[in-house]
Amino acid sequence: MSTSVFRPAAFDGLGSRPFGVYLHVPFCATRCGYCDFNTYTAGELGTSASPQSWLEAITAELDSAAGLISSSTGSAPRAETVFVGGGTPSLLGGDGLSTLLGAVKSAFGLADGAEVTTESNPESTSPRFFDEIRSAGYTRVSLGMQSAAPHVLAVLDRTHTPGRAVEAAREARAAGFDHVNLDLIYGTPGERDSDLDASLAAVLDADVDHVSAYALIVEDGTALARKVKRGELPRPDDDVLASRYERIDAALSSAGFGWYEVSNWSRGDGAECRHNIGYWNGGDWWGAGPGAHGHLGGTRWWNVKHPARYADRLQAGELPIADSEVLTDDEMHMERVMLTARLRSGLAAGDLSADEVARAESQVASGLLVRDDDRFVLTDRGRLLADGVVRDVLE
Repeated sequence: MSTSVFRPAAFDGLGSRPFGVYLHVPFCATRCGYCDFNTYTAGELGTSASPQSWLEAITAELDSAAGLISSSTGSAPRAETVFVGGGTPSLLGGDGLSTLLGAVKSAFGLADGAEVTTESNPESTSPRFFDEIRSAGYTRVSLGMQSAAPHVLAVLDRTHTPGRAVEAAREARAAGFDHVNLDLIYGTPGERDSDLDASLAAVLDADVDHVSAYALIVEDGTALARKVKRGELPRPDDDVLASRYERIDAALSSAGFGWYEVSNWSRGDGAECRHNIGYWNGGDWWGAGPGAHGHLGGTRWWNVKHPARYADRLQAGELPIADSEVLTDDEMHMERVMLTARLRSGLAAGDLSADEVARAESQVASGLLVRDDDRFVLTDRGRLLADGVVRDVLE
């Protein structure tokens, strides 16, 4: 099996940094108009791929990955976090997700106290589904709610009914999940302040301990982008997005949630998503599945996108890697600043050059950062302008 993309340095220190496994499920029942992820409906795939052929292929990739790492380091690190994303992982059902986690356990094993998350569409879950995946070892569920307003869901081409996400969250809690996330999207054309308020009220009524909220982005090549281009829908307004973000933060803060990343809030002990924190802090992860991205020790790679080609590569005894890059020291520094600046823990002054510290101090004077001992942390206003703050520090 070809391993030429990995320099020996990619394995240096492996296991001393957070190590996770990301698993990409490329299947969706329908395509949402705003989504540009690597996903396929049954009609788009035809007979070229199936969940079963994908599961066989991803199991082969996990085994090959663990073997590659073991041959270079003596043993593969146990996964501290596992994240199943997509796509719609819940389309695999409880049995499919249990089999998938079993493949991770067989290849890498799980560290004590590992966090194991799966994304789920509320419409493809049930009490039995949550019972099955909880018994299999999943510890966290992330549900795509997006909005509680029917007309907002319609613009997004979401198929679940407005109340189903809250119901699913309660079912997950009843199955024994301590950690449940609901995703929101704000700034959809036609969304009113009252719609967002209703969505937030529903989230808080669901008694979850984590909320992710993302501004709607019009991605090129999506159905939403085509509607905007034709003038059928307006492009999201930056001032409205900023106002909505402040509304979300105020509601969640009043309910006992605290932000720990610009788009993520948690409540209670251990509620933060450790897998994503590993990304933001420069950890290592193996990304398995069609189109999945991985990172080991400064080497980043991504798999071929189509599930059929992905399976063919593995059947031929090859890793399904489409391309890769070795990050330079400057690139790793830039990414570290870009990512850690978004965290509540902030930027470490020791990670910055003297010129960058001076520019960060200038952002403090402008009210966009605050100096907390040896760290620079975004202020409330700074969070609204996070990307610009980072550019100014790095310029």
